[in-house]
Amino acid sequence: MPTLFARHISLRTILLGSVVLCLCGVLALYALFQARHLLEGPVITLISEELPYSDDPTMILTGKALNIVSLSLNGRSIYTNDSGDFKETLVLPSGYTIMTITAQDRYGRTHSLERVYVRSEQPLLTVHN
Repeated sequence: MPTLFARHISLRTILLGSVVLCLCGVLALYALFQARHLLEGPVITLISEELPYSDDPTMILTGKALNIVSLSLNGRSIYTNDSGDFKETLVLPSGYTIMTITAQDRYGRTHSLERVYVRSEQPLLTVHN
């Protein structure tokens, strides 16, 4: 029989040690899987992206924010429903506008999305007869 430090190792001890090691590995993987949202940080997804050039003065911004405690649009707080969906109507001034959405999680990590929109006073598409 093989010995380790002058002790006899039985097959039962090896199997028991292997089972305990496998269970610890499975528990560690499960803990990492459950903590994936905490490790990932805040996530912002824009669902309906408008065209960057428009002659319409209003724009509806819809999206989803996950793993957050606060969400702001150009520094103003906006709110989500229980599943993280948000919908905001923006009034675009004439010219160049930068829209910034910032999300923060409970650990202080932030994620921002920035989009540029240009609004023209004249219609962008004219039809001639």
